Amino acid sequence: MSNSTENQESVHAEDHEMIIKTPKQLVVTVVLSFVIPVVVLIMLASWVTTGDRKAPGSDALGPEATALRIAPVAKIELVEASGPVELRSGEQVYALACAACHDSGAAGAHKFADQVAWAGPIGTGLETMINNVIKGKGAMPARGGNPNLQDIEIARAVVYMSNAAGGNFEEPAVDAAAAAGQTSAAPAPAAAPTPVAMAAAPAATPAAAPATAASASTALPAGIDLALGEKIYNQTCMACHRSGVAGAPKFGDKAAWAPYVATGMDTMIELAIKGKGAMPPRGGMMNASDNDIASAVHYMVQAVQ
Repeated sequence: MSNSTENQESVHAEDHEMIIKTPKQLVVTVVLSFVIPVVVLIMLASWVTTGDRKAPGSDALGPEATALRIAPVAKIELVEASGPVELRSGEQVYALACAACHDSGAAGAHKFADQVAWAGPIGTGLETMINNVIKGKGAMPARGGNPNLQDIEIARAVVYMSNAAGGNFEEPAVDAAAAAGQTSAAPAPAAAPTPVAMAAAPAATPAAAPATAASASTALPAGIDLALGEKIYNQTCMACHRSGVAGAPKFGDKAAWAPYVATGMDTMIELAIKGKGAMPPRGGMMNASDNDIASAVHYMVQAVQ
């Protein structure tokens, strides 16, 4: 009887022994009790949201992405002559007409945000600086080479550049009477490729008549668009080439262009892309493509042929 009783007690003792017998097993059990629920929750959340995900690159052919890819470098906005004037900001005028020289300090221009260089002009006062830009001074042509800029737009650009170099001028108020008449569309900044509204170019003399595709004496290479070249010239190149600033060959001047034309079109395009002397790479239009620059060069060369 005693042996039977001992055997039963031994069986009951084994049944009540704990599964976790060592500290290591205890640690593993505690860790798994936290990790397993977390993993399960993550898997459930991933499964629930799988239906809302898009495959990588699935928007590449969407309407918005396609519109951005095929958007033109520049465009013309037609507005009513009697419509309200949309004046450019100082920053926009700077990017349009001033940056080509003031970004790099070409032709003695005061470099943008250089407080030492701008201390002298700022000391002469805002009115004097505005008049100098309107009338032209030194290598800087009148109105920064863009005759379509209004006085208020020039004043805004002067305030923008002066304040960037330590000035403290207030932007001039708009005179409604002075602003009436001409409508200018504000261009987008140069930060990315965006459409730029182009102002009409001033009338030229017969000797420097703008070249057109119809008047081209030779067939143009593929990808060259003289109309686009004219727009780029009016937007950027005209600032120097219209008046011959900093040694730039003047537009329509056959004698000035002859040495460049003699080097060949490929060489001229390469110089325009890489920059030479006071001319910055791509004429300061860093977002312009090689074909854009080539079109502008072809347009200017056509004017002297």
